[in-house]
Amino acid sequence: MSFSRDVAVLVGSLRKESINRKLALALEKLAPASLRLEIVQIGDLPLYNQDLEDQGAPPSWVTFRDRIRAADAVLFITPEYNRSVPGVLKNALDVGSRPYGISAWNGKPGAVAGASPGVLGGFGAVHHLRQSLVSLNIPVLQQPEVYIGGAETMFDADGNIGNESARTFLHGFMHAFGIWIERHCVRSV
Repeated sequence: MSFSRDVAVLVGSLRKESINRKLALALEKLAPASLRLEIVQIGDLPLYNQDLEDQGAPPSWVTFRDRIRAADAVLFITPEYNRSVPGVLKNALDVGSRPYGISAWNGKPGAVAGASPGVLGGFGAVHHLRQSLVSLNIPVLQQPEVYIGGAETMFDADGNIGNESARTFLHGFMHAFGIWIERHCVRSV
């Protein structure tokens, strides 16, 4: 029996040539055949404001929430801004968590990866994001943890991961995430 799990990928950087966007595209190539990854755009979501919700949610919020609800799992890939996640990613979390009581995130298996030119590889952002995901009831893959320092040199001209040990490690991460999804996915096959 062949099936594919739909994984919504949220990239915390809006820059076209972002290291984290490159990582998302590289992970798609390293994922098991059972996972179908798709980057979900978050840059056009208006900042969360309860007044907008009360007036009728903006169409981009509705589309985003529906996309997250349709996914089997969520992969978060984040840079580190001031030891935390970028505002655009936090806003996406807030938009998806509302209206209160019907969060699009509830129960979705998740994983987090961070990449940075810095030595710590987004360690602070990844752990800060994990705190938020706990409150959203997203069971997050615990191991392996992914913090990639010096990430600006990791990709070749075609966007592939040039370092064999990094490629092997990230392939293992995606394999572990596939197992995690099957263990925690609430949707039937």
